[in-house]
Amino acid sequence: MPEIIVKYDDKVVERFVTEKKRISVGRTNDNDIVLENRGVSRKHALIEFNNNAAVVIDNESLNGTFVNNRKISEELLRQNDSITIGKYTLVFKSEEEGEAEDPSGFDGTMVLNTKKHREMVANDQMEREIVSRYGCSVLVGMENSGFEEVELEREVTTIGKAKFVHVPAKGFWMSGIQAKIVREEGTHFLVNLGKPGKTKVNGEAIDRHELKNGDLITVGKSTFKYLQGQ
Repeated sequence: MPEIIVKYDDKVVERFVTEKKRISVGRTNDNDIVLENRGVSRKHALIEFNNNAAVVIDNESLNGTFVNNRKISEELLRQNDSITIGKYTLVFKSEEEGEAEDPSGFDGTMVLNTKKHREMVANDQMEREIVSRYGCSVLVGMENSGFEEVELEREVTTIGKAKFVHVPAKGFWMSGIQAKIVREEGTHFLVNLGKPGKTKVNGEAIDRHELKNGDLITVGKSTFKYLQGQ
């Protein structure tokens, strides 16, 4: 059965498994998953299950629902997708693999004005503008990249230090073609082709990794951010 791992401040506070086809997420106790934080609406979101697949639906919440740092109204969930609601993170598993504020007596939802929430909203808007401009997924140069943005319109995009690669990367002891990004049925995968440990996603060395919006890709000493096309 699918599992939802609920985290607060990066600490697991609940592991939720159910046979129900639909669950509700919100601040009040009549929800299936209760998130006790005033930035969470009373009936914030729904998650609908179909076998091992799931869809998260924002219930017109005040502060919004984010999947992999992108604000959504409805989104099909994939393995290890991160749902942000208020100060909570819900991690979706398709197979079983400080202190929250007391909302009692509080009638409405508090508008979040935290630095993190403001940054998430601003980043979401900026990223949507970038992918809209190119009409496809994009790599954004971060550290030691030598470029600002590269569109991922090809079926295969190569990364490395060779002169003929699509995305140049910097660093010693890595291969001419260190990695490639391949597109398979609308999904991008990062594949390591060169020396082990020189291709990472979010700090973890990989051999093959399904990319999600906001993933940080490091090849050698160069870091890029993956923005998923809409």
